[in-house]
Amino acid sequence: MGSKHKPGGDKKLKKRKKREEGDGGEKEEVRLAASDMKTPEAAPEGISGETERDREGATVTRGPERKGRRGAKDSQRPGLDPKSVGYFRRVSEMLEKGFESQEEKHLFISNVFGEVRGNEVAVSTDATGSLVLEKLLESASRLQLCQLLSVLSHRLGDVCCHRCGGHVLETALLQIPRFRDNLLETLTEEEEEEEEGELNKEAKECGTLEAAVVQLCTRVKERFLDYAQDTHSSFVLRTLIQVLGGFVTHLGNQTNRKSSRTLNSAKHSGKVSQVTEFEVPGSFSEELQGLISCVQENIKVFVTSGVASPVFQVALEVLHRKLPPVCNQLCRSLLDYLALRNPSAECSPLLMFLKDQTGSRLLEKVIEVADRKLFKKLYKSHFREELVPLSLHEIANFAVQRLLAAVPTAKLFRKLFDELCPGLEAVLARGHMGVITQLAAACAKHKAREDELLRTLMEAFHCADPDSRQIACVSLFACLLTYEVYYSLGEEQSTSEHQPSTERRLRDVSFHGSLLLQHLLHFQDPSAVLLSLAAMMEDDLVTLACDQAGSHVFDALLSSGSVPEKRRKKILGKLKGQYVKMACNKHGSRVLDQIWNAATIGVKQNIAEELTARESELRSDPFGHHIVRNFALAHFLKRRQDWEEHQAAEIKRRKMFADILED
Repeated sequence: MGSKHKPGGDKKLKKRKKREEGDGGEKEEVRLAASDMKTPEAAPEGISGETERDREGATVTRGPERKGRRGAKDSQRPGLDPKSVGYFRRVSEMLEKGFESQEEKHLFISNVFGEVRGNEVAVSTDATGSLVLEKLLESASRLQLCQLLSVLSHRLGDVCCHRCGGHVLETALLQIPRFRDNLLETLTEEEEEEEEGELNKEAKECGTLEAAVVQLCTRVKERFLDYAQDTHSSFVLRTLIQVLGGFVTHLGNQTNRKSSRTLNSAKHSGKVSQVTEFEVPGSFSEELQGLISCVQENIKVFVTSGVASPVFQVALEVLHRKLPPVCNQLCRSLLDYLALRNPSAECSPLLMFLKDQTGSRLLEKVIEVADRKLFKKLYKSHFREELVPLSLHEIANFAVQRLLAAVPTAKLFRKLFDELCPGLEAVLARGHMGVITQLAAACAKHKAREDELLRTLMEAFHCADPDSRQIACVSLFACLLTYEVYYSLGEEQSTSEHQPSTERRLRDVSFHGSLLLQHLLHFQDPSAVLLSLAAMMEDDLVTLACDQAGSHVFDALLSSGSVPEKRRKKILGKLKGQYVKMACNKHGSRVLDQIWNAATIGVKQNIAEELTARESELRSDPFGHHIVRNFALAHFLKRRQDWEEHQAAEIKRRKMFADILED
């Protein structure tokens, strides 16, 4: 990887020399560091002498999703030689240290890309080299990105299906949105001079970043099915489809290697996905439809292959946002294919696929993106009179959850509810709480069947009769325990009146129990839940507030528009005397912060007085010291009037923003 010099490049050499003469001493360190990495010892020439078999050989830990059938074979093959690996490790260290200015960083990255030029495939398929290349790509120029994409497109088979190379291609594609305004611009001689290099043959053939992406699509379509069914290249296909559609999702504050499962990972891990939407040229839309045609022609593979199916799901997600008619057509093609698989069966042919791990995930996505007409057809032809059995199935119940979340009208939702409601206790007994919480969410969304659901839940948890038991519903819902189990009652006491117990304390709050309570608090009439909260012991309320899942019940209590202010104050007032305990807890301190933000000046004064009595304890606590700072307790003690004026202004500002958001 020695330095390359362009024959007859006197003009560029003069320009470079002039620029070097004008650089101050502060840039010399970066130049020396980069120069040191260009030595034959640090970056040997022999990298490009690897065979095609050798290039596939880097090993890197990528997590279970990326461990494919090539894993064992890859681990036995060498990547870059040790001296080259040392070079890239030093580059990585320099990138971690950072630079004093953007100009220094730009110069350093340009030098390293100069060393990579001509050896792109070898570096991309090495464990260490590929990691460094991914970091460099995040700050790469349009020229550098175009050159890399052009070269890798010509060796797509070697790179795309490689566990390291696939990640490099993904990262390169994810840089396209940065150049959304320059996709059609031809790479100029000025850019070439700026990077102190020359356009490689492949980049010259493309001329624009748009053309480089189109060229990649052409190569992909040549072996589309192979790439879709490969563990590593299927991720590249998903990213490519998103880029072509101008709709890219990724998890925030994570490297690409940890966030490749762009659409489904965020949903199932609970992490928030970031979405980048941008306008794409017409050629991208054409290429997207070309890839969709490849999917449509091979529906059988995408229905049965666990590796290829997510490609179909991503395609549906992107088309739903960007090309709804095409999305609808693709959904219908899929359903028509599935209907033909078992036309003579008495039941719907979709039921078999709803109970299959791969087929159900694809059908869940179809339910999510279906338009109103298709949704009604899905329900009437395949789900009607099957909701309870499907809800009891360990796989199919997730499709029912998607159905409840996507139901378009209150009228249709009532039909779903009336069919599902009689089997609710059986669903609870099976432990499929996702169906229950989604049903509650749909009731709140459509403002329908709320009283019926609450009554059914109380019956299922054995707290509907006698009426005195209803006061305990929050504790039962939070722990997902029936009345008898929660209070350790025998069969002879199964119909006894409720007796408040000082011995039974709230302990373990369930995630789904918390979620259920949050939805119930957003009902039009949450009085039953509010009465139960108000009747809870102070210690139980603090336990709820200091629990990771339970703390979010207070979020709903504070944000719900259907909770009367008087009842809200009564419940929150029971926390008085417990503020220090909450402030010294990770989740309790967050709840206290929320209460503070919604409080009047008088309530804030009461909270501050209680906290300042034990200020030293709070300051020494890892969570409490944040409360001391956020509540400005030092000012409260020493400059009370300034503190009051500041809090009054803060309340006024929050109210103003709330009014703006409502408008």
